[in-house]
This record gives sequence, structure tokens and C-alpha cells, in this order.
Amino acid sequence: MTVGAYDAKPWLRAYPAQVPSALEYPDEPLYALLERAADQHGDTIATIYYGAQLTYREVRDQARRLAAGLQAQGIRPGDRVALMLPNCPQAIIAYYGALMAGAVVTQINPMYTRRELAHQMSDSGAALIITLDLLYPRLFGVCLDKAIFTGLPEYMPGLTAFVARRKLKAPNITYGGNVQRWSDLLAHAPLAEPVKVDPKKDLALLQYTGATTGLAKGCMLTHANLMANVRQTAAWLYKYQRGQGLRTLAALPFFHVYGMTTVMNFSVHMAGTMVVEPKFEAKEAVKLIQKHRPSIFPGAPTMYVALNHLPGVEKFKLDSIDACISGAASLPLEVQQTFEKLTGGRLVEGYGLTEASPVTHANPLWEGRKEGSIGLPWPDTEARIINPETGESVPVGGVGELIIRGPQVMQGYWNRPDATAETLRDGWLYTGDMARMDEDGYFYIVDRKKDIIIAGGFNIYPREVEEVLFMHRGVKEAVVAGVPDEYRGETVKAYIVPKEGYTLDEAELKEFCRQNLAAFKVPRKIEFRTELPKSLAGKVIRRLLVEEEKAKQQPLAKEVG
Repeated sequence: MTVGAYDAKPWLRAYPAQVPSALEYPDEPLYALLERAADQHGDTIATIYYGAQLTYREVRDQARRLAAGLQAQGIRPGDRVALMLPNCPQAIIAYYGALMAGAVVTQINPMYTRRELAHQMSDSGAALIITLDLLYPRLFGVCLDKAIFTGLPEYMPGLTAFVARRKLKAPNITYGGNVQRWSDLLAHAPLAEPVKVDPKKDLALLQYTGATTGLAKGCMLTHANLMANVRQTAAWLYKYQRGQGLRTLAALPFFHVYGMTTVMNFSVHMAGTMVVEPKFEAKEAVKLIQKHRPSIFPGAPTMYVALNHLPGVEKFKLDSIDACISGAASLPLEVQQTFEKLTGGRLVEGYGLTEASPVTHANPLWEGRKEGSIGLPWPDTEARIINPETGESVPVGGVGELIIRGPQVMQGYWNRPDATAETLRDGWLYTGDMARMDEDGYFYIVDRKKDIIIAGGFNIYPREVEEVLFMHRGVKEAVVAGVPDEYRGETVKAYIVPKEGYTLDEAELKEFCRQNLAAFKVPRKIEFRTELPKSLAGKVIRRLLVEEEKAKQQPLAKEVG
């Protein structure tokens, strides 16, 4: 591999003076973050949730009790424990409690259908799942050894649209045997000492990411991987010091690797307070900001768009917001400028992927950002742009595949040696994203090599949606593409050729998809055609469909403007 300009790491010249190029990473497990916070700042409020508060000492105590309860249920070091929870204190306690028991956490999106849930449970080999009682019906038909249900604490008036409504009652559950109450696990005496692990070798997390094959893959992230990314985050946000009252709006889902690292783990590292929102809603978010005055609000572009356009938002006092790193999708300049005018804070774009714990790049927050750029590689992180055909580095300014190397990069994909060999080569993570680097070391994403749709911050792989569509008896051909969407950045559109003699209905197809896919993957638009554009080899040319859609929307944009 020809290195050239990338070996000189030009991005280091653009670093703020306060950010070191290299960091020290103590050889300790991830749960040490919570242990240290409880030891040094035990009385500090860890979570604010619907008016209820827990200190770090209380969170640590409950995590240790849960760890003992998990061991009583037969969980041993290396066992996988699944968490299917929205943002709530129990999600934090379950995460660290499982790690203290020596288990490997696998996070499951609460919006997943039984089909998606079954794949992740089966693929990970999870021995136990912790979830809400209101999600109990979702588990029917899914083979589980054990299930632990959190129940709803009295102070919680109802979670989110996909979990609970105020008047919705919990399903009838027969407890005992393989189905246990959360409170019964916490009734155990606290674990005297967390299980010892080897941070560099032992997995802390199996975080699933989509795949072009249609089956999600588990990224193997060690304690050391995740700890490194937390410390890199702290170095980049150098204005904030441990134990000095940092408050974060915890609206990004903890089950998403971005929220897990930049909100949950980072806040625990800083002994800061998380103002927890179970599912982001703009109206509720501005109320929380005004009441609890958080300084940091990591998010996805759709969150900032929603706040910018919330009717009456100017009536709220939002000037506590000081720093926001936007990830999971590209950040439009207009969104950035409007949000900064609204709050007076700084909003910059970053970049990451599940395979890297996840953050690898970000713009400097308080000086030196470049519009349209994902920013600079983080401390101890190397990046190059290569020709994907030859593997040679391209000249500065040239477009090629972005590859990354650093302490936050995963160990590989769970039980997928072929996929691991394709993605990890000689210590480098091949991202599949097409990018360029300018002369100052700032990187820019130009296109995606892989077929992937990023809608509202969620990664959606067309192949998975297409496979569900092909399950419908009336579908002859189907192709799915990401098309421009003002709010979500992209949205899912399906192009369908019906079988001869079969009349398809858009509403029926969407309902069929909802039964087999999480809500954010369901096509928002469906177009029926008599044929699809194909190459001479008979392969559907997805790119032409996307170009058609963009051409349709351009005249509309001109009319609106």
C-alpha cells in the first residue's frame, strides 16, 4: 500500500492545542467506569428520569445486585445477555450489571419484530434477555432460555409510542422458572467484586450491524475497544472535566452504538448526569433542556431538524446547550446554522461505524471546523483513502475508499470469518465508504460503496427489505433504494413488479412489511412498475432509480423555492 501524504498525518496540524495526538489507555474493564464514578462521586446524580433520580452509588449498587441475580440464573463469564430496552435507568443498570457478571452484552432495538429478534438471539447465542413487560408478546415464538422483565416503575407515566401508552396495561405474565421479575434479581445481595476480565481479549459487546446479505452481523467489541473510544471522546470534548457537573441530554438510544458510547459510557466516565428521554420527541426534549439545563446533546440530524421546526421553539430557553456532535447521517449546513442560532451552542459533524465502537472522526467543536466535512481522525486513529481496486493510496483530494486503523476497531464479526477477512485487512478497517481528504487532513464522505440507506440515523440495508418483499406471494420483482427525504435525509422506497394476474395494494404491502421489519425499515414509498432497469447481465441497476427520483424532486424544489 503506497502511503504518501497519509503517513504524515496532516490532520494533527489542525488539532486544537488542548487535544493530544496520542492517549493513555489503562488496562481495565469497561465496568471500571461505573466503579470509579461511584467511588469518587457517589452522591452525584447519574440519571434524571421522569422526575426520579439515581446517584452513582445507587446505580452501582443495583448493577452489582443485578450481576449477582444473573449469576443465580446461571449466567457465566462469556455468556451473551441480550438487552431489549428503550432509554431508562434500567438499561444502564442492566448494561453494567451484565458486564460485572462477566457476560457479553448484545443490544436489541425494541422496535424489532419477532423475525429480527429471533435472528439476533439465535446468531448471538444469547442465554437470557432483559426487556420490558410490555414487550413480552414480542417474545412469543422466539426460542429463549430465560427472560427477565423490568416492569414499569411507578414514576414512569408510559414510555414511547412503540412500547406503551398511558392507558395500556401490561400483559399478563406468569412469573417463575424462566421468566423472572426485575425486582427479584435486584433482591440479591450485591456482587462482592465484579468478575475479572482481560480487557484486550474479552468481549464486552456484540453489537449488530446490517449486511448486504440481508443478515445482520455481530461486531465483536472488547472492553478495551469501547474504553478507548470513551477516552477519545473525552479528549475531543476537552472543555469538560470529570466530576464538574456535566449534564447530557440522553435522547440518542443506548441500544445504538453511537448513543451507547457518546451518551451513556461517556457520561459515566465523566461522572456526569444523564437527562434521560426514552424516545426522542422534540416537544419533550425542549422541556427537558429548559428544566434541567444540559450542556451536551449528541444526536442525529433528524433530531436537530425536529427542534428547528418545532412550533413555538423560540419560547424555550435552550442556551444551556454548548456542544453537539451529529452522527449517524450527513448533517445539512442549513440545519447546523439554524440550530446554532436557536441555542447559541456549537453543532459539528462526526463520523463512525459500529465496527469502530463507533467514532473515528469529528470536527473540532470550538475552532477549526469545516463545513461539509466529517472532520479529523481522532487521537491514535489513522485514516487513508485508497483505490479499492488496487489498494494503493490516492493523491490528496482524490476519491477512494476510506480505511481506518485505531484502538477502537473491532476484533471481527461473530462467527463470520469470511466477512471478517474482507473487512479487516492487516489491521485496517475497510469502511466501504467513498471519501477524500483535503490538504489540511479533513475528510469528506462522497458516496457509499456498499448499498446502504441511512434514514433518521438508522442504517437500513436494501437486501433485507427486499427479502421480506419477496416473501409476499404477489411480488415478482422488488428492489429497494434510498431516496432523498427532507426530514430523514433518506427514506426507503420500494420498486415492485407484481406477478402476472395479481393486483398489489400499497397499504397491504406496507402492513406485510410492518409484520416482518422494524418500523424504520418499512418502505415509506412504493412504486409499481411493469419492469425494472437492468444491466446486460440482468442485474437491477439501483443507481438509475435513485437518479430518476432525484430528477423528479429537483423541479419540485425549484417550485417551492
